[in-house]
Amino acid sequence: MELIGLKKIRKQKRYSQLKVAMDLSISREALSYYENGKRSPSVDTLLLLSEYFNVSIDYLITGKEFQKK
Repeated sequence: MELIGLKKIRKQKRYSQLKVAMDLSISREALSYYENGKRSPSVDTLLLLSEYFNVSIDYLITGKEFQKK
């Protein structure tokens, strides 16, 4: 599963993959894999990324905020 919003928010904030990885104590490679859909993060990692960027998990996955129908 490619995390479209993760890459989008990281670039919007002008953070490098290395900065985010170091801040969250994960490898830069793992972050790259999450962004490109080569690996799916655990629920704990999704929560960590969500809190770090102050966005919803929905946003990290889709690049859009959840909207009620």
